[in-house]
Amino acid sequence: MGNNQSSDKLVVNQYLDGQGPPTLEQAASKGPPKVNCQPPGHMTWVVLHRDLPGFSNDNTLQVNFSFPAGMQMEGHPHPGQPYPSLRLCAYLPDSREGRKVLGLLEKAFQQQLIFSVSTDIHGEDVVCPAAVPLKTQSEGGAAMNGYPDDDYLKTVTRVLKEKLDQ
Repeated sequence: MGNNQSSDKLVVNQYLDGQGPPTLEQAASKGPPKVNCQPPGHMTWVVLHRDLPGFSNDNTLQVNFSFPAGMQMEGHPHPGQPYPSLRLCAYLPDSREGRKVLGLLEKAFQQQLIFSVSTDIHGEDVVCPAAVPLKTQSEGGAAMNGYPDDDYLKTVTRVLKEKLDQ
């Protein structure tokens, strides 16, 4: 038996219960696959009385994300398998534009659009940002995921608005 025969046999065996594959209408009625599947968690923020590089006249907003360890749900890489807890801090300038981004982050977090469970480069399933750039370092520049980064507030605003408009 070659690989093709074994593969064909597996496909046939999947439908021995008489159900057969779903029709196009049945598949369409289930809707698109769940893209954003944020696990349960909390978002809080505090004002730090220090500035960020590039924002010398502003305090700093420290945004705290916390996710307890849990079990993966449908839409995650391995439903029913555990994932570890995560605590992550992100930084924004306490300016008009920074507060605008904070509001968008809060709205996107409530709509479960910021985080998901993904498999990392080591093969571990972890909670991580879902295509939303977060400044997790207060310094070090864009290369180190920190400030200064002249385009960051515009970029994250655009990304969040796109996610919220979907």
